[in-house]
Amino acid sequence: MYGNEVDPMCRLVREAISELNLDVLIIPCPKGGDRHIQQLQEMYSTNKIPFLIDKNTQTILNSASEIIDYLYKHYANSSAPIRLRANIFNYASSTSASLLRWNAGKTKQSALEPTDPLVLYSFESSPYSRPVRETLCELELPYLLINLGKQQFGELGPAIHRLSPGEYTPLPKTKRSAFFAEHGTVQVPLLKDPNTDVDMFESKAIVKYLITTYAL
Repeated sequence: MYGNEVDPMCRLVREAISELNLDVLIIPCPKGGDRHIQQLQEMYSTNKIPFLIDKNTQTILNSASEIIDYLYKHYANSSAPIRLRANIFNYASSTSASLLRWNAGKTKQSALEPTDPLVLYSFESSPYSRPVRETLCELELPYLLINLGKQQFGELGPAIHRLSPGEYTPLPKTKRSAFFAEHGTVQVPLLKDPNTDVDMFESKAIVKYLITTYAL
């Protein structure tokens, strides 16, 4: 998906993607950036975002409402919930979320272009993941977004202070259970950079790494 972290319509699409627990390659298109938006213009004769390409079904969509309806119909066999429909109320709500962050992530910052996309384990509502996504967008760094949305009551709260007492056990045969088996916790964000063989947790550390490694 081509998109911008602070664009309200892009956010609604990402919320749908997160709720559906889908993994998507994000191609950031910050304001003032030309690296990817030019590619979009050359390949599809448009610079409008969000722009979704689903290679599983050879589907190409360029409207938030159409994208959200398609994702729910194809991947959940259901209609999109009212809270995610592209209407004036949801647009205003999504816009306010960016204003609270002073539109961080909106505008391009000059950066090196990586050979391979980075990998980010996250989910849309995670407050710790958002600064990382903002930085990735500003630096025009493509990344595979792997959603690890919460699936049960016992997962509410931060990874080290969950609201549910007792030992945490993720639902079996899920991305969260596979993540837990590998890392001993389910904590986001986790960034994997195949270009440097770096794997790291912690939002502040990741943001510092991205700026140090890629910003010009």
